[in-house]
Amino acid sequence: MLDFFTIFSKGGLVLWCFQGVRGPASAATAPVNALIRSVLLQERGGSNSFTHEALTLKYKLDNQFELVFVVGFQKILTLTYVDKLIDDVHKEFRDKYRNEFQQKGALGILNGTFDFKDDFLRLLREAEESSKVRAPTVMKTFEQSVKSQKTVKCMIETRGEKPKEKVKNKKNKGSKKEGNEAVTASTKAAPGEKQSSAAGDREELTKDEILQKNREEFFKRHMKAGEKSSKSPKPDAQKEKGKKPRVWDLGNSNAKVLDYSNSTTNGNSEASPMEEFDPDMALRDRNREPGRLYDLEYESDEEVEEEKIIQNTSKPSTKKGGLGGMFGMLKGLVGSKSLTRQDMDPVLEKMKDHLIAKNVAAEIAVQLCESVAKKLEGKVMGTFTTVTSTVKQALQEALVQILQPQRRVDVLRDVMDAQRHRRPYVVTFCGVNGVGKSTNLAKISFWLIENGFSVLIAACDTFRAGAVEQLRTHTRRLNALHPPESHGGRTMVQLYEKGYGKDAAGIAMEAISYARNQGFDVVLVDTAGRMQDNAPLMTALAKLIAVNAPDLVLFVGEALVGNEAVDQLVKFNKALADHSMAQTPRLIDGIVLTKFDTIDDKVGAAISMTYITSKPIVFVGTGQTYCDLRSLNAKAVVAALMKA
Repeated sequence: MLDFFTIFSKGGLVLWCFQGVRGPASAATAPVNALIRSVLLQERGGSNSFTHEALTLKYKLDNQFELVFVVGFQKILTLTYVDKLIDDVHKEFRDKYRNEFQQKGALGILNGTFDFKDDFLRLLREAEESSKVRAPTVMKTFEQSVKSQKTVKCMIETRGEKPKEKVKNKKNKGSKKEGNEAVTASTKAAPGEKQSSAAGDREELTKDEILQKNREEFFKRHMKAGEKSSKSPKPDAQKEKGKKPRVWDLGNSNAKVLDYSNSTTNGNSEASPMEEFDPDMALRDRNREPGRLYDLEYESDEEVEEEKIIQNTSKPSTKKGGLGGMFGMLKGLVGSKSLTRQDMDPVLEKMKDHLIAKNVAAEIAVQLCESVAKKLEGKVMGTFTTVTSTVKQALQEALVQILQPQRRVDVLRDVMDAQRHRRPYVVTFCGVNGVGKSTNLAKISFWLIENGFSVLIAACDTFRAGAVEQLRTHTRRLNALHPPESHGGRTMVQLYEKGYGKDAAGIAMEAISYARNQGFDVVLVDTAGRMQDNAPLMTALAKLIAVNAPDLVLFVGEALVGNEAVDQLVKFNKALADHSMAQTPRLIDGIVLTKFDTIDDKVGAAISMTYITSKPIVFVGTGQTYCDLRSLNAKAVVAALMKA
């Protein structure tokens, strides 16, 4: 039984609605609005099904008249006729009101009256009856099976004999080889009685035995030839043993300078001592504006290409056949014709391969192309528009929309809001091993300090050797860049650590309490790297997040991954949901994309991560200095992605 069926325009105007369940007329509003927000506006139309709470929604787009057909029913029901019903309603509604849409356009939709109830009930009855008419599949009897037609003799297999089908398949492959070996064997056989007896023996042997015998003779001949030329060449002169140690340009050969073991002790939350070093090495760009988070930049070649096109067109053509060149330019143009799936399939296949080559996950590339196909199918094109340019433009718009999710995370605004409530703003970093959580935590600390906020770093990675010392080194360097003298005697960054082997959730709770008492603005919680399949570590992470309730949970992922990005994010979210004790579990709120400077134009991981989670990329790491932190520029990423 259907809950509702509604037809509305892409502009949001409801043309006709049917309600199959008693209740308020607004019962269909929330599911349809969720469909519009999560699927239609986010360009996620790869599948025609959407689940909202207890309902399953199926939809169909009409791109020629800008219409959307949506049917909703309980997800526990298995209604086999829904797809047929929505296709029949789509066809009937279009045919009935086609003239009104074509002649009056938008005014026809606004002022038109759509009396479609009787037609819909008729189509619903027909769809339900067609599903009942289908008889259940009956198992075949033994007499109807292929096995009953075989004789007992053909099913008997003797030991050492191979099945006939395999022998037939190998005949073609080994026919040339057998022929050649037979020729060589016959030419080398001795004349007279020996030759005739050998031929007689071969007739008595089976084909497999003949083949085996020929192979043995072949190997014997080659072994004898190999023994004659088995003299090995003289060995090369022995290389000098040992290895010279590498001397790094920025390294230090003095071990005392590199010894930090006695600088601080574990369990002390006091500020680490400051360290003197060259700020140019840590910042490099001295002309930047302090505290500003710059957008990602991508140098597009479009302007250069346009200049080349202008230069080429300005030159007079010396080739003959001017009309032929003109007709060649017009080849492939679609003149006032509605796009079909057959027109788009070759272009979409190339686009899919291009996206996968740019590091987009294969599954997501297929869904994106499917979404673009559904968006364009049936749409009437302009006179001077090619299919390739239309599909490419639609894909670019879809990619930009995906990289601009529903909720935008503004960290500075949220920190100031927490300041007004006199509490620290807590950010938790999580992710797999080696993606750069600690390094990018230090970059974000530097950015927050430059915006005037004090930071407490909670060292909750109590597993990896050297994790606490790494954060301690970052704390010393950040204090050297922003000493207390420059901030009215206030220490801007501090490390809270309790050593190794302790409970991470307990350390985070103590750090948040310490930050509240000492008046810190932000607490950055560093966690141990863990694989998404490690259930005990994922349980510990879910406990840390559930107990401390951070304001922001950031997943740190590297831009080098492709399909793995989807697996990591899906399993992290699933683990956080499964191992959380709360009714509404806390999931990932945003993404930090690292190592972006290592991928050139293969930026597909950004698309994969945002598509699978609908969460924004808050920060992008682009280098090794504290200044190498950027905000995501959707247009720049899409330009790099679409570059040939």
